[in-house]
Amino acid sequence: MNRLSGVGVVDKAMVVLDAVRTGPRTLAELQVHTGLPRATAHRLALSLEVHGLVRRDAGGRFCLGFELLALGHDAAQGFPLAERARPELETLARDTGESVQLFVAEGVSHRRCVVSVQSSHGLRWIVAEGGLLPLAVGSAGRVLSGEAPGRGGWVASVEEREPGVASVSAPVRGVDGTVVAAVCVSGPIERLTRQPGRRFGVRVVTTAAALQETLAGRPL
Repeated sequence: MNRLSGVGVVDKAMVVLDAVRTGPRTLAELQVHTGLPRATAHRLALSLEVHGLVRRDAGGRFCLGFELLALGHDAAQGFPLAERARPELETLARDTGESVQLFVAEGVSHRRCVVSVQSSHGLRWIVAEGGLLPLAVGSAGRVLSGEAPGRGGWVASVEEREPGVASVSAPVRGVDGTVVAAVCVSGPIERLTRQPGRRFGVRVVTTAAALQETLAGRPL
């Protein structure tokens, strides 16, 4: 976890959740992964278990709780952009053959992937849905940061965040003209080249415009 709220108990609880995010943990493993004292890690895990955010598997290890499924569903229902956008993004992925993401800004320094459609190629760039990435780098981050697209309506990046990866993104604007999301096509430079905008810029801009039409008059 790379963000702190300044509220100690909340931050520590999030460290525990982050530790079990990638798989079940014994108490000893939980202590190692969180860096918390054993008693503190145990107390927080038990408290999170009471609220359904953590559970025990058959071996007694701590893992993510099922209440998170309900919270995720409710969050999606309260922010329906992803559901509305998915058909257009799946079409974009099919037409380009590359991975496609929809990002929204989260706070002043991060962006969240709310939709991820994977390329069918064996060599591909994968961003998990729900993944949190920096806002300052990458074409989608720059779009969400307010960078004005070029004349083609898109922003491109090459190896800004990861070696060997290129991307091109376009803004999705709300009815008031503000940028509410960024559509992104990303993949290896071998296919997107060092000029990803020239390859897929028009297609990305077209998809972003279609999403704007879908969202017109329909509040998020």
